[in-house]
Amino acid sequence: MEKRMFKDAIYTSIAGMTKAFSNANRLEILDLLANGEKTVEQIAAQTSVSVANASQHLQVLKQARLVNARRQGTFIYYALSGRKAYAAWKALRDLALEQEPDVQRTLEQYRRESNSLPGCHYTEIPANEATLLLDVRPVEEFSAGHLGNALSIPIQELPERLEELPRHKTIIAYCRGPFCTYADEAVALLKANGFEALRLEESFLDINLNEEKWNN
Repeated sequence: MEKRMFKDAIYTSIAGMTKAFSNANRLEILDLLANGEKTVEQIAAQTSVSVANASQHLQVLKQARLVNARRQGTFIYYALSGRKAYAAWKALRDLALEQEPDVQRTLEQYRRESNSLPGCHYTEIPANEATLLLDVRPVEEFSAGHLGNALSIPIQELPERLEELPRHKTIIAYCRGPFCTYADEAVALLKANGFEALRLEESFLDINLNEEKWNN
């Protein structure tokens, strides 16, 4: 094969794969699926798009080999194809957080208005009993994987379950990552009810990217 033909073929194939990342809805779908498999109906509901549009986006992601699908009864469940698919999305997300001013401004404004500033990083959590990790994702996502010793209270249940939380500890809430709003909502609710609360900047997946749960 001639050298120019070789290079054109390689970069054309890679460019074709990266087109799957060039849509806002598909990026949000990747973020959702990183936390556990979901049906097209669940994805449509959580991204506020129609089932037909969600299905089209999923087919693009599947063709790019970023997601896998399995059928169970009348439902088709979609999941990320593995660690490398999540790592690619995370790298793009982190690049935007570092270098895209609009992303930085929007994120800071939302958190300021939500009273969820400041946040903290996982490495900053003291190794003692002064804090409690609170996972506010849906229970099925918690079951798929969570940080050790974390308590699961989905955000929808939190207003009715505040009495389960210790008031002598700092509550550190986490969800699906920096663009998920569940932890912001949790921190705002906790602060309004007299708790010391912080948002964890990372997700379970960010902290455990290289764990054995991933198949590639």
